[in-house]
Amino acid sequence: MAKPRCASYYTATIHQESDYPRLQGEQTVDVAIVGGGFTGVATAVELAERGYRVAIIEANKIGWGASGRNGGQVTGSLSGEAAMRKQMRRTLGEAADDFVWNLRWRGQRIIRERVEKYAIPCDLKQGHLQAAWKPSHMETLRADFHACQARGMGEHVELLDTHQIRDVIRTERYHGGLLNRYNLHLHPLNLCLGEVRVAERLGALIFEDSPVERIEHGPSPRVVTANGAVRAERVLLAGNAYHRLERRRLGGRLFPASLGIVTTAPLGGLAEAINPQDLAVYDCRFVLDYYRLTADGRLLFGGGANYSGKDSPDIAAELRPRLEATFPQLAVRRSTTPGRAWRAS
Repeated sequence: MAKPRCASYYTATIHQESDYPRLQGEQTVDVAIVGGGFTGVATAVELAERGYRVAIIEANKIGWGASGRNGGQVTGSLSGEAAMRKQMRRTLGEAADDFVWNLRWRGQRIIRERVEKYAIPCDLKQGHLQAAWKPSHMETLRADFHACQARGMGEHVELLDTHQIRDVIRTERYHGGLLNRYNLHLHPLNLCLGEVRVAERLGALIFEDSPVERIEHGPSPRVVTANGAVRAERVLLAGNAYHRLERRRLGGRLFPASLGIVTTAPLGGLAEAINPQDLAVYDCRFVLDYYRLTADGRLLFGGGANYSGKDSPDIAAELRPRLEATFPQLAVRRSTTPGRAWRAS
């Protein structure tokens, strides 16, 4: 049986829940995609738009994993950007710098265009702030600001000093920041579910509650579940950390990273008081805090990280001190179970 979605703000505010069948019998497609999160679903839309016959095979529900539980921020950051440029220069030469730079911002354009083209309701908003946790972080933000200016993005970015940032986000924790109005924030689960409905309309086959047991290699590979199989010309593994397929090839290339998010109760006028420009925010630390306002005026706050693969026993208890330290004006009266809202006065 498929695992139920975790209790969360996103689960509670789904516009239209997915209800796709379990894979039964044999299907034949051009591309079989294992995993129904952002990677799998967005790829299915792209391929279906180009006329390919596609199938998504998801073990639980579409968007069940991290794609439906994250901070909802769409920003131009790439982990390992310098290493990526170095590696790509071997084949692209100096063009590698342009390629990686454009890669940083391509996702925003694709999401904007797709949401508009298919009228996907996902609370899409513009505006993001990367905040300097300590004065030395301003050096990196300043370099990114000048790079944006040099590459024609100057109209979208603004470098803020210690005093200016407090007019943008009402906390005294930061020493400045980079305001970027090209970046986005949204309801990620509704985006994922909206995209999978687009893929279905374009002819993709969608299967839920269908854990893949193995992949049979050959000229025409087969993706096999307990009750059926999909034969395809190509197979895409898009399950991230949630499967153990192809361990001989992928062993050592993946590791677990667990983070958590909580939401407050609706804040009313406090929402605009603490975040008057309705921005998504994260700071410059490696283990950072990140937050934004939801469509109904809650503060959705995330942070922390562990790499053990173990779930936190109490996400709210871990994140509450970080939230209160950022916004002391949100005095917590009552905490609840992990991942659910607490009421702020």
